Amino acid sequence: MVTRHHPCLTVPTTEPADQTAAEPTVEPARSESSPDLEQIAAQEAQRQAEQGRLVERTRQRYDQVQALRADGVGIKAIGRQLGLARETVRRFARADSVEDLLATARVGSRPSILDPFTAHLDQRWSEGCTSATQLFAEVKALGYSGTYATLRGYLRPFRTATGPAPTPVRPPKVRTITGWILRRFTDLDPDEQNNLGDIRRRCPHLDAVVGHVAAFGDMLTGRHGHRLDAWIAAVEADDLPELHSYANGLKRDYDAVRNGLTLAHSSGAVEGQVNRIKMLKRQMFGRANLDLLRKRILHPT
Repeated sequence: MVTRHHPCLTVPTTEPADQTAAEPTVEPARSESSPDLEQIAAQEAQRQAEQGRLVERTRQRYDQVQALRADGVGIKAIGRQLGLARETVRRFARADSVEDLLATARVGSRPSILDPFTAHLDQRWSEGCTSATQLFAEVKALGYSGTYATLRGYLRPFRTATGPAPTPVRPPKVRTITGWILRRFTDLDPDEQNNLGDIRRRCPHLDAVVGHVAAFGDMLTGRHGHRLDAWIAAVEADDLPELHSYANGLKRDYDAVRNGLTLAHSSGAVEGQVNRIKMLKRQMFGRANLDLLRKRILHPT
């Protein structure tokens, strides 16, 4: 009796021993990409688990902050009670719903090592290059130091899409938005005006900030010091803690601020000389005495 082996079980048979033996079972060769797939699956499971915990924690904190605010507890007291930073508590208190916080967390996720190369990947995919291996080689040549799995994870949504890869619209940097706010609206080009207008429509708090900054700039350049009291009152009426701190600082030096916004005199020349003396002191630190500093101040050559 010959025993025939099966991949799953062993079955006895009565075939004569001199017949051709059953073909040996050959284990399928493991693909070189199998370890990568397992690693990607593990990374994806870990990412989903972490995201789930983040969502749960965010919902819990939102409910706690809103409940305490409803009881009349202040921002600082809530922060001490829940062990949260003041700005974090303020963000939870201002949110209309927890979905606003979750959407912000998704948009403001941590940067990826692939970010500097996504524009190249989007363009190449739109041109018809859908080979992850080819794209990986291209971004490697451009300086990408990440893994193949990270790149393939970025391309995965493109493969399920019906059309070419959409070009992601990246939000402008904080420095760029600040520059738009600090300049006259008429000095911005049409694209900048449209982008700033879109931002103001999306964020009421930022819209109020833009209005107050523009009003202060007009008051400063036009020497309308008589508007200072009305400007401070308007700022304090809005929910803008950062501008509240600025307004409090103006009130501490009220006379000097109002004179600076009204009179034509300027201390710019004095401040320039002070800055020059500080520069000379830094150049000579630890190497000379007051006599030499005096000579360098009086004889700039």
